[in-house]
Amino acid sequence: MGKGDTQEVAPPTSAYRSVMEEYGYEVGKVIGNGSYGTVYEAYYTKQKVMVAVKIISKKKASEDYLNKFLPREIQVMKVLRHKYLINFYQAIETTSRVYIILELAQGGDVLEWIQRYGACSEPLAGKWFSQMTLGIAYLHSKGIVHRLSAAGRDLKLENLLLDKRENVKISDFGFAKMVPSSQAVQSSPSYRQVNCFTHLSQTYCGSFAYACPEILLGLPYNPFLSDTWSMGVILYTLVVARLPFDDTNLKKLLRETQKEVTFPSNSSISPVLEPGPPYAMPSHQACHHPGHHQGSLGAQVPA
Repeated sequence: MGKGDTQEVAPPTSAYRSVMEEYGYEVGKVIGNGSYGTVYEAYYTKQKVMVAVKIISKKKASEDYLNKFLPREIQVMKVLRHKYLINFYQAIETTSRVYIILELAQGGDVLEWIQRYGACSEPLAGKWFSQMTLGIAYLHSKGIVHRLSAAGRDLKLENLLLDKRENVKISDFGFAKMVPSSQAVQSSPSYRQVNCFTHLSQTYCGSFAYACPEILLGLPYNPFLSDTWSMGVILYTLVVARLPFDDTNLKKLLRETQKEVTFPSNSSISPVLEPGPPYAMPSHQACHHPGHHQGSLGAQVPA
């Protein structure tokens, strides 16, 4: 989990402070907040390392989240070990809370970086995009898609965390799912359908700019290629410092996703987002796309 701008001191109650201390964790600052809980920075005394502790309140969380999405998130994280993913360490459950212990990314997230510094240089964009590509390719090799039906909810700038050396760490597997590599999702909620449900709109709102056209239209789609579409949106945003699509108007968004995305004329990157299926390449081929072998961007792609 990432260390954001919030620097307030965590106000843990004696109940979950004692739980954390029992397992060797000293809870520190608040570094993130969600609908169902809070993320804290913590010190693991047994190994003398800093970690992130995601504390989820069972009172605040929906039954669907507690019984379906949270167990699946933990199941997925347990089988993953990769240098460009946030690693899972431990899960602790009590009658009132669930504690998830994760690797701490101390450099914030990529969205914060862009908001602070603007567009990335092509070497830096190449580094981050290559690291993201390797992380996503690893997930896909395990039969895991980072998002399945979330209209772009998970694979986005906010969920690309940075460690202290500014290496990417992909986070947030709340909607990740293991699927056969050949399986396409048979249906997906449209923009209007998603917003008809309160518990969904709170989760998905504001991320449609990362979604592939099929998701926006409620059509069957390949979840692996859908992840790759989101990666293309991220690459564009790294270089240009703005999203390629305006998600404030659905009709306009759909029109924009049908057009070829062009990078600035001074960029050495060729288009990655191509309209119409097949609109994207598998993640394991993304590093070999012609656009990643031109100029300074290609120099950052690991062999």
